[in-house]
Amino acid sequence: MAPTRPPLTRDRVIRAALEIADQHGLDALTMRRLGSELGVTAMSLYKHVPDKDAMVSAMLDHVIAQIDVPAEGVGWREAMERRAASARTVLGRHSWALGLLEERGVTGPVRLRYLDAVLGVLLTAGFSIEEAAHAFWLLDSFVYGHVLQEVGLRQQSDDDGQVGADELPHLTRLRDAMERTRFSLDQEFDRGLRVILDAIDPG
Repeated sequence: MAPTRPPLTRDRVIRAALEIADQHGLDALTMRRLGSELGVTAMSLYKHVPDKDAMVSAMLDHVIAQIDVPAEGVGWREAMERRAASARTVLGRHSWALGLLEERGVTGPVRLRYLDAVLGVLLTAGFSIEEAAHAFWLLDSFVYGHVLQEVGLRQQSDDDGQVGADELPHLTRLRDAMERTRFSLDQEFDRGLRVILDAIDPG
């Protein structure tokens, strides 16, 4: 007797879509491919999401919902450190979402509640509304940029074979220094985050 297939739900559809986007990129996500992955026809998916645009919006909400926003009562600096570290981890898993988050902005209940929670931590700590807005923008710009560079490094070929080391003396020197000092992306992230948090401290 064939095993019973779990019922098709909106959550199951979104999670399957996320797996495709994470592994193959957002361009690889089509309703036909998603239906095939779930063992159903593409038409049956429309009972749960009206179109691909709504699907992507739901996927972004799922990504944002994974980012840790400590509740009020935690010190603002610790809260922002935890949020930034969590965002780096989550967006590193779902790097296809980076450009879309900027493109689509903060819309929808999940993203709006996320923004409100972050602002609440900063305002409770004594930031003015203007300072809180600047802090939010600066921190997200740093995290997004860092994740983009990490993703780029992962995708970069170990040896492109295009230019000899003798033609790139400064880059060769940098590479040697990074190898010698055991350059760490984790340390660079922590160092950059500390600089930003020191700069925005309202105290």
